[in-house]
Amino acid sequence: MKLTLFSFVFCLPAFASVSEASSVNGWESRLDTFFGQYIVGPLASILFWPIPGLDMPLVVAWLLGGAVFFTLKMGFVNLRLFRHAIDLVRGKYEDSNQVGEVTHFQALTTALSATVGLGNIAGVAIAIGTGGPGATFWMILVGFLGMSSKFTECTLGQKYRKVRKDGRIMGGAMHYLSDGLKEKKLAGLGGFLAGLFCLLCIGGSLGGGNAFQVVQSLDLIKSVVPLLANNSWIYGAVMAGLVGLVILGGIKSIAKVASVIVPFMCGIYLLACIFILITHISAIPSAFGLIFEQAFSPDAAFGGFLGVLIIGVKRAVFSNEAGIGSAAIAHSAAKVSDPIEEGVVALLEPFIDTIVVCTMTALVIIITGAYIDPANADLIANNQGGALTSAAMGGVIPWFPYVLSVAVFLFAFSTMISWSYYGERCWVYLFGDKSSVFYKALFLIFTFLGSVITATNILDFSDLMILGMAFPNILGLLLLSGLVKKDLNNYLKKLNL
Repeated sequence: MKLTLFSFVFCLPAFASVSEASSVNGWESRLDTFFGQYIVGPLASILFWPIPGLDMPLVVAWLLGGAVFFTLKMGFVNLRLFRHAIDLVRGKYEDSNQVGEVTHFQALTTALSATVGLGNIAGVAIAIGTGGPGATFWMILVGFLGMSSKFTECTLGQKYRKVRKDGRIMGGAMHYLSDGLKEKKLAGLGGFLAGLFCLLCIGGSLGGGNAFQVVQSLDLIKSVVPLLANNSWIYGAVMAGLVGLVILGGIKSIAKVASVIVPFMCGIYLLACIFILITHISAIPSAFGLIFEQAFSPDAAFGGFLGVLIIGVKRAVFSNEAGIGSAAIAHSAAKVSDPIEEGVVALLEPFIDTIVVCTMTALVIIITGAYIDPANADLIANNQGGALTSAAMGGVIPWFPYVLSVAVFLFAFSTMISWSYYGERCWVYLFGDKSSVFYKALFLIFTFLGSVITATNILDFSDLMILGMAFPNILGLLLLSGLVKKDLNNYLKKLNL
């Protein structure tokens, strides 16, 4: 039977997961089978309708189109204000009278802790393992264009945030969707989009921002901690306990932890990548040549040109989250003098996350040849991206898998605490402050479940929820982009930029 590109990219893993589940015993097998058949499958058929004639999922075209539109609409703000973004993060424009709960740097690291994570290690490996080196090109391009999307959504997150009497900040896509569209006489549409965004964000926080992080980090860590191979629930229980200690403290606690962990874990990981690339420096030009060649090749792996493009976009968005609205929740809590400031700071995220970190991971995997090594075929088939990256690095630095396991744990942990905040803000928006404790309990349950549900099911569920957030968010951004453009022009005049 011939599969369409859509079914091959989005639905086949769900079917494959049923056979995977047979290798798991007892209640774990039944839970995993239920998760794949009754949640992943139906959601895929609803949310990812293929565009007739292109066989391209609507969400891919939606994200690409939105990113291109915002880049042009904002006059290539991703290039023009890049230097200014760095100055803002350095504190050059800080004012003691600014209102907010965290600094520019803390807001940036909190948002980065949700994006710089296993998407950079596991996601990139999955993209190259299934789509070939060409997927890297599309990841970089989407990262560049996504800088403008991130600028737009985080500016609006600041513009429509609410400051409570106790000083707590309430902001994010759900607020600019409801309040911003209400100002445009579209209150009904705004309310619907805000509610849909919250539901998808809650699902994304439980899947991609939580259980996916657990299962991918576990795949790597159990290779250096054999005890976890047959006792994966121990890892889930430990991770749930540690995450619980942090998320009970709210955004200030999360930001404080993230501002320490993010620079540290990025430093460890990037130093290892740099070492491997330096020792293989002669192979870098040919690696880039392979990336560009296969990005447009009709004979590329996994569906040719269109298949590689789809995989690259999926993994880039899953990595940097530009266009889905999640980061606006964290950036809305930052201390600013003007909403545009935080939008400018936010555009650094896709650059750091995708253009820098993801590209370095991709080069390591391509140069070492790990993605075409027959010994790694099972890792690719089972979407065990973290383990594939570990194998690539371990081939050059034999002891590095042990260091990488620590880095992966920190990547996963930081992502989870940030996404818990995103999901909790959306939960509170729908059900009220007093219900927050129920969400946190549910989040920790999914942390544990991540250690017993297969990687393929979690990956698909994560894509469905997180990519699905782009539908309501980008529609709202398009309708409100004129306000952002006006505010941007006023800001540039004020600073003579």
